[in-house]
Amino acid sequence: MVSDRKRIVSVIGNALIEEGDDRYVLAKRLGAALIENGYRVASGGLSGVMEAVSKGARLSPAHCDGDVIGILPCWDPDAANRYVDIPIATGMDLARNVIVANTDAVIAIGGGSGTLSEISHAWALGRLIIAYRVEGVSGMFADTRIDKRVRYPEIQDDRVYGVDNENDVLEALVMMDRYNWRHESIITMEKQGRH
Repeated sequence: MVSDRKRIVSVIGNALIEEGDDRYVLAKRLGAALIENGYRVASGGLSGVMEAVSKGARLSPAHCDGDVIGILPCWDPDAANRYVDIPIATGMDLARNVIVANTDAVIAIGGGSGTLSEISHAWALGRLIIAYRVEGVSGMFADTRIDKRVRYPEIQDDRVYGVDNENDVLEALVMMDRYNWRHESIITMEKQGRH
């Protein structure tokens, strides 16, 4: 089923990088490109890649209030970076990663164990996953399958799609409608043959 709502794309990656880092620059450019192409941006709402994508999105001339969502691990909405429009304070700590991973698509830029957790959740949830070919977890999983699970029998080349820039991302996002089932339970997945 295709919805008329504005699609939400999560961007995940390194929390501990500074503004001059190449991954920060990539994330900032990606944030602007996503907003300019009609998407909303979600992230973990904190620093590093999360701040960069939020900043790029917020500073885009196409930005509308509510386009930048931060799904925070803590209870305090004021912990969000200053570019987040809608801070969602979950109080779930690391468990909030499953929420970040359950948007319409997930894009990884670098990252470590937290990013790995979000990619794993996104894979299990059947989401479209895009990974930049840069240092970190995204570079390790770009152009690969996470496991032998058959998520979509009709998608023979199902994988984490590797990209180098925001234009590659926009091309890959065209596949979003193919990645359209929503996880109900592990038992339902087995019955549907998605195991």
